[in-house]
Amino acid sequence: MTEAQQGRPVRELTDEELEQQGRSAHETRNWVFLHGTAEQFATHTSRMLELEQEYLRRYPKRTWQGIEGDRIEAEDPVAELLRRVAEAPRGRMNKLEVHQLARAVGLDRQQLARLYNADPPLLTTDGADRVITDAGRASLDR
Repeated sequence: MTEAQQGRPVRELTDEELEQQGRSAHETRNWVFLHGTAEQFATHTSRMLELEQEYLRRYPKRTWQGIEGDRIEAEDPVAELLRRVAEAPRGRMNKLEVHQLARAVGLDRQQLARLYNADPPLLTTDGADRVITDAGRASLDR
């Protein structure tokens, strides 16, 4: 496979280019799988794996693979998660970061879901972001 078929070497991509190409590879994966030729599928698979490996090299703690050994000891896991979301810029985090944080502090999916379903909710959604609510902030003041 030539460099022209693969594009620029992934180590030469800027962070923005790496994220954009990774996003594009994942967005087109299903089409290539269902409709591409065997050669297109092989090329796509190879490039996607290169992009993913480079992303992991640059950001080892941004993915689920970075969570092992990064457990956060917290007396109150819910309060710890809410505190960290509150401390994030504008009190918001990407949903994947919140899920990773939940695992790190020891909250399972059902416990995390209760933060959105509480009355009033402690967290809310805004597109791909998760945002601490006024009730969530108030719960930290107790």
